[in-house]
Amino acid sequence: MKKRFNITGACRPAEHYMMDDTRRFNAIPAFVERGKYFVINRPRQYSKTTMLVALRKE
Repeated sequence: MKKRFNITGACRPAEHYMMDDTRRFNAIPAFVERGKYFVINRPRQYSKTTMLVALRKE
């Protein structure tokens, strides 16, 4: 299947073009494990939903 740009909902790496955001994503589980708060505050189409879906799978 050819990849395409996704403009709604969560991205799936096999189907959609995605930027590599592992550096920032890897820090989030440590915050959650320590019971710390964090905020995902970005404009439209900055992979907020995709990041939360991936975090839930972790």
